[in-house]
Formats: sequence, structure tokens, C-alpha cells
Amino acid sequence: MSIAPDFKIGIRLALRARFVPIAVSLIVVLALTALLAGQFSGRQPATVTLDVGLSVIRLGTPLVAVFLLQELVLKEFDRRYFLNTLTYPRSRWRFFAGRLASVGALTFALLVALGVALAAATAAAGRGYAAATPPSLGWPYVITTALIALDLLVVVAMGGFLSVVARTPSFAVIGTLGLILVARSYSVVVALLEKDPTLVLSAPTYQSSVSVLGYLLPDLAALDVRMIALYGRMDFLPPNIEIRALSVFAYAVAFFGLAVAVFNRRRLE
Repeated sequence: MSIAPDFKIGIRLALRARFVPIAVSLIVVLALTALLAGQFSGRQPATVTLDVGLSVIRLGTPLVAVFLLQELVLKEFDRRYFLNTLTYPRSRWRFFAGRLASVGALTFALLVALGVALAAATAAAGRGYAAATPPSLGWPYVITTALIALDLLVVVAMGGFLSVVARTPSFAVIGTLGLILVARSYSVVVALLEKDPTLVLSAPTYQSSVSVLGYLLPDLAALDVRMIALYGRMDFLPPNIEIRALSVFAYAVAFFGLAVAVFNRRRLE
């Protein structure tokens, strides 16, 4: 038995939970915010439009992913829907994988729509302005968007793990958002302390404590490579980005595996 039935049910539940209006609203917010930022900027409008738009995407898409996790996974336990769902002859892991697959598919579809809208807004903002270093909407933009998709894969896997571990929906939502924030910021803090140790007292101790997070959480900040798209220069791509991307993907697989293992052993009551 495949995960297709649970995948289709997840898609239907998301559509019933008004996913389409939320997605359209986010696309409109992205277009308006990016275009207005570009038009009122004092420098290259296309570059500013793309920069602000990527920030909106990195901020908005995880929120939508967490919303979908709440609707498709958390409410299953909070409202005891599993008493009906799991009465059919199916394994738990197929049910869980189908729901997470539907969350991932809808989130990635939204990312593609946002990427197309941002590309159109960037092209519109750059008309009539001859920039010395125009943004690139070719392969650099595709690579940037693909790494954002990898970031979202970790968000979905991490949120799925907390969904089966947490006993209350609020803990899973807040915990997922908190872990995303930490995973996107701890490496930046470490790099900042390396450049200026005078920012905090006992900088070496603080830096070593923060560095421990690197063994527990993926470095999502390394996936933000927007500079290659903003200025059209591939030399801005961080070194060993392939290894970093593979390590982040490994974290996503590990979180998913842990979630399945916990869910298979969880006592549903």
C-alpha cells in the first residue's frame, strides 16, 4: 500500500483549511512589499526588490508550513481524529509520511509560485534603470530558490518530529518556530564573535556554548546564498556549499526517521 491515499486526503484537508486564500494573500504581500521597497529605495530598485522579496519568502513560507502541519498532523492528535483515521488497515508510517508529503508538496508549490511572482516583480522594477550589477534571474536565482526549498524540507521534517513528540499543539508550533530561528542564526552569531570578541563578556565561553548547537541543529543560515542572485556573481557562493547542503539534507532525513520511529511507538489515547 502506498502513501497516495493519505497524500490526497492531506491535500483535501489543506484546501478545506483555506490554503489557497492564504497562499494568494502571501503572493500579494510579497509583490507589494518587494515592489514598494524597490521603488522607494535610493539604490538599484531591481536589486532591492529581489532582496526584500527573498526575505519575505524566507519568513512567510515556514509560517505556512507550520500552519499546514497544525492542520494536517497536530489536529489529528488534538481532536482524536486518529481514532477514525487509523481504524483502516494501514501502517502508521504510511499515514504519517502521506501527511508530511502533502505538507511538503503544498509548501514547495507555494515556493514556486512565490519565486515566479518575485521574478516578475524584479523584472518590472528594473525596467528603465541601467544597473552596474543587475540581479540575475537565471541559474543563480534557481540555485537560491532550490536552497530555500531545502530549508523548507528541514522545517517540515523538524515540525513533523515535534508534532509526534509534543503533547500540546502550542508546544509543537512554538518549538518549531523557535528551532527554525536558532538554526538560522547561531552560525551568524559565532561568525560575529570571531570578528569582534568585545561584543559580549567572556566571548570565548559564549562562542563555544553557541557552537555546540552546530552538532544538534543544521546550519540553515548557510543556505541563504542570495548574493549570487542579487549581483549575478557565482563567486559569492560559499565554499563547500555542496557539503553543507548534503549535511542539511541528512538532518532532514534524520528528523523524519526519528518522527516515524516515535510515532510507531507512541501510545495513542
